[in-house]
Amino acid sequence: MYTDAQTPGRPLPSPIRVVVAKPGLDGHDRGAKIVARALRDAGMEVVYTGLRQSPEQIVRVAVQEDADAIGLSVLSGTHLSLFRRILDLLAEQDATDIVVFGGGIIPAEDIEELAAMGVAQIFTPGAATTEIVDWVRDTLAPASMA
Repeated sequence: MYTDAQTPGRPLPSPIRVVVAKPGLDGHDRGAKIVARALRDAGMEVVYTGLRQSPEQIVRVAVQEDADAIGLSVLSGTHLSLFRRILDLLAEQDATDIVVFGGGIIPAEDIEELAAMGVAQIFTPGAATTEIVDWVRDTLAPASMA
């Protein structure tokens, strides 16, 4: 356990842990890698699952890694079903405390539906990595200080 030098015995907050994943059959992962690197460079622990991961694989990694969040990159048009399946699997694993966010090619009219099902945030093309990092930090920093 790391401790705060100014307050001996007080543990430092754990780094935010994020699983970045490319669900489905989409084979383009440049954006996901850029986001993963930006989160890592901001001091977060990041696990990138690689291409063509099933919702089951993604949730299994998130639970095993004790992740605070899952960030999904979806370009294939299957975002509604993929996000829904991941949220359902998290509920089945009693892991609804894992925040789900995402980005990619997601039509504006689907963002409200994703929010209604429990997706915390969607970043559309052109979102700055600093915007994503700031949102993750602002959303998850209090939870990682347990």
